[in-house]
Amino acid sequence: MKKISIAIDGTSSSGKSSFARKIAARLGYRYIDTGAMYRAVTLYARRNGFIHTDSTLDADGLSAQLGSLRMDFLPNRETGRNELYLNGENVEQSIRSMEINEYVSAVSQLPCVREQLVRMQRQIGSAKGVVMDGRDIGTVVLPQAELKIFMTADPEVRAMRRYKELLEKGEKVVLEEILENIRKRDRADTTRKVSPLKKAPDALTLDNSQMNIQEQMAWVEQKIRQLTEE
Repeated sequence: MKKISIAIDGTSSSGKSSFARKIAARLGYRYIDTGAMYRAVTLYARRNGFIHTDSTLDADGLSAQLGSLRMDFLPNRETGRNELYLNGENVEQSIRSMEINEYVSAVSQLPCVREQLVRMQRQIGSAKGVVMDGRDIGTVVLPQAELKIFMTADPEVRAMRRYKELLEKGEKVVLEEILENIRKRDRADTTRKVSPLKKAPDALTLDNSQMNIQEQMAWVEQKIRQLTEE
């Protein structure tokens, strides 16, 4: 069975990462969570004073530091997953907070950040046998991917999923605030000047508003068989 590249794009909290991770595990492919990479840059910017108290960004200061950032996806023996390490520190949990959610769209819109991370992502994805998810994988990072999927779901469905996820982590959250954050992320992602979120012309749409993960996997496995058994 030949190996392919799989690009998964879509809206915030549509389940891209969980879906992509399961596909990679099922196929024995390498999984790359590009959204985690943007979150890691946001975490670095927040920790090092490049995001000011009035929410403005020191783009020049952050740009000067981007070349020193090292990101690795390494296996965590306890979880069995590949997790993101930033300059040697496992930041998988730190990058998932509501605080990082609040700033990640603004940081990811910076041309210097996108150029640096797209360069890293293209290098990672140059070999086949990779599943990569994000906002511009099928359109910018891996336009040559054999299978492109655009995932989405109703905003209210996505907000409830995110709400439950954060509650399980012990965070105190308000559903209405999460819904507003998701709507704000959608607006920012689809209207930004650099690599806006959009469906690639040859991508397949997967609206999982009413689908569980088993149904989603059955759907994608059929598409993969069609491509790999030709």
